[in-house]
Amino acid sequence: MILTIHRHIVTKIPRFSVSYDSHKTWLLNINAVQQEDRGYYMCQINSEPMQSQVGYLQVVVPPNILDDDSSDSHVAVREHQNITLSCKAEGFPEPRITWKREDGAAFAVDRRKKVNVSEGERLHLFKISRLEMGAYLCIASNGVPPSISKRITVDVEFSPMTYIPNQLIGAPKSTNVTLECHTEAFPRAISYWVYDNMMILTTGKYNTEIVESSYRTHMRLTVRGLKDKDFGKYRCLSKNSLGETEGSIRLYEIPMPSVPPKATEVKQEKNNAVGVVRLNPISKTDEKWNKGGKGERDRESKSSNRVPSDSSGSNSPNGFNRTSIRVPTVESANSATDRAGSLLQLSLAKCVAYILPATYLIAMTLMGRFSVLLQL
Repeated sequence: MILTIHRHIVTKIPRFSVSYDSHKTWLLNINAVQQEDRGYYMCQINSEPMQSQVGYLQVVVPPNILDDDSSDSHVAVREHQNITLSCKAEGFPEPRITWKREDGAAFAVDRRKKVNVSEGERLHLFKISRLEMGAYLCIASNGVPPSISKRITVDVEFSPMTYIPNQLIGAPKSTNVTLECHTEAFPRAISYWVYDNMMILTTGKYNTEIVESSYRTHMRLTVRGLKDKDFGKYRCLSKNSLGETEGSIRLYEIPMPSVPPKATEVKQEKNNAVGVVRLNPISKTDEKWNKGGKGERDRESKSSNRVPSDSSGSNSPNGFNRTSIRVPTVESANSATDRAGSLLQLSLAKCVAYILPATYLIAMTLMGRFSVLLQL
């Protein structure tokens, strides 16, 4: 087909034009190049002999995905079934098709093989699981920019399942407690709490919280100000179009922990007499320990505040003799009460000396309303 002769355009295609730069150079101009413009072009000079020059025009086309011949943007499949995704593209040179997950994770293409990238117009997913749910990218490229991609979301459908971290929870009365339940389902399930066959709603007594992420749901139930009627079995239920499931948590009562008071001074009132007990630590120079023998006194130990040694001379555990301890002195307006208290203190100290040879010893004895606090 002749396009031009000298400065005249022969073809009826308006995109073609010819120009001359006055330096014996002729130019053929093609505007808005199209694929049908691809081919050989010849410039001919009618001289004797005839001269010509031939050139080839290669028209490259960036890739384009054909939606009509490709999978839909959203597809659904039941868990553990096979699924095939397709992606068709055109361009020149012929585009190359690659598949990958949007999050970069691996996917199964056969029974034993997982890959991060797959090539070809079709992607076969073998026994797909909920972990492979998500967006897949079909990318078409042929070296001519720009490359193009299509996003295909794969939804894996399965019936609900429940996971409970703690199925048995204890709490004291008048406190708050939080119960937790985890569920998985797709399509997304309706999840709620039930107690005593009644659905629990958020009130001043209860607070329900649901956090959803993809096909996972985290349920939390807070019960405030526990009473007797609040202890029992709580259930978390989850339902979707494929089925339903439930889990249970048993809430039971535990006693409120108590902290014993720390006594520093004890007073006794009896017959209008007041007695005060004070603690006197034992002197470091009163007595030494000798293994396998009797206690050796370094200095005079005939003080009335020492516990008399046993006449049998038996040794304490580990081969040591019993230690001497200083008995608290009692100041009282009633001498009879003082004497009784002193005898009680001596008996207690003598007994404790056999049992607990510790650095600090606290003994508390209750006789009526009289208590003794003893510290070594």
